[in-house]
Amino acid sequence: MQFGIFSVSDITTDPTSNTTVTEAERIQNMVAMALKAEEVGLDVFASGEHHNPPFVASSPTTMLGFIAAKTQRIILSTATTLITTNDPVKIAEDYAMLQHLAGGRVDLMLGRGNTGPVYPWFGQDIRNGIPLAIENYALLHRLWREDVVDWQGNYRTALTGFTATPRPLDGIPPFVWHGSIRSPEIAEQAAYYGDGFFHNNIFWPKGHVQQMVALYRRRYEHYGHGSRNEAIVGLGGQVFMRRNSQDAIREFRPYFDNAPVYGGGSSLERYTSETPLTVGSPQQVIERTLEFREFVGDYQRQLFLVDHAGLPLKTVLEQIEMLGEIVPVMRSEFERLRPAGIPSDPPTHASLKAARAAAAAEPLQAVAERPAAAG
Repeated sequence: MQFGIFSVSDITTDPTSNTTVTEAERIQNMVAMALKAEEVGLDVFASGEHHNPPFVASSPTTMLGFIAAKTQRIILSTATTLITTNDPVKIAEDYAMLQHLAGGRVDLMLGRGNTGPVYPWFGQDIRNGIPLAIENYALLHRLWREDVVDWQGNYRTALTGFTATPRPLDGIPPFVWHGSIRSPEIAEQAAYYGDGFFHNNIFWPKGHVQQMVALYRRRYEHYGHGSRNEAIVGLGGQVFMRRNSQDAIREFRPYFDNAPVYGGGSSLERYTSETPLTVGSPQQVIERTLEFREFVGDYQRQLFLVDHAGLPLKTVLEQIEMLGEIVPVMRSEFERLRPAGIPSDPPTHASLKAARAAAAAEPLQAVAERPAAAG
């Protein structure tokens, strides 16, 4: 099972010191997070995509390409790539280029985003959000798999004899997750293509998450990609840890109360009881995270948000170090509980390449094992 962290790249004033990092500092802090994640043995670092303050991650491929040059092992992903307001041709080319630069250590999560004004900024209408997601991904899927594409749709100019460059590394497109919090159409899209489904279950109670993942699993099986238990699922979550749970609550409370996504709403206690937000000791994080499989089934990727709401870099790096301590325990427990035949990891470039080689070798093996014709 893969464990990692993601950042939404917000610039939020630290409520305990009244200091605010600059854009340059925030960007460098995200790089430091990725390097620390690899150092402590995490599997994935993911960057969001936003085009409005207070966020700075407007160009995930630039960020991830820079990180790729400084790392050796960690998988570089997004959380989210905007399939609605980005041109699918540009997505196809940018992420293929990133694949080559990162030696295949790339996948991406597609989503519609959560900021309404971004649509007109890029010449689109938010009322077309779902149709844009469906049409743009249909084109992106083809651009990565067909050398020459003829295409006509409703939301961009037609293509005639078009070839996206560079081609995907080794002819293998990046693995795609479809990220959604509330849209069943996106779960259906992920199932139709046999891609991964990522539910960023930070804000929602487990009943809602359970329904969305169950829908994806049913439809994945319906489309013939495998049993519903074999469907590829990822979850988000947010944690804040200290050795003593009361210290964690005391330290995190002012950040929670002032957070752009939490502040002014329900209390910290209500959020931690009704959503996956976990604030406490490392053991509490282990126990709470293991509970996720009880309502979504066995899944393959868990990403944690650890840097939101103005937390200083020193504290964020401490959180990543603590994740490095507890991830081996969680990984072991998840695998102990996982039934035989259920994928433990999502597809990677290496695993997809190996599967293709194995499939190509099967006909040759069959010929080699065929009895010789009688003379």
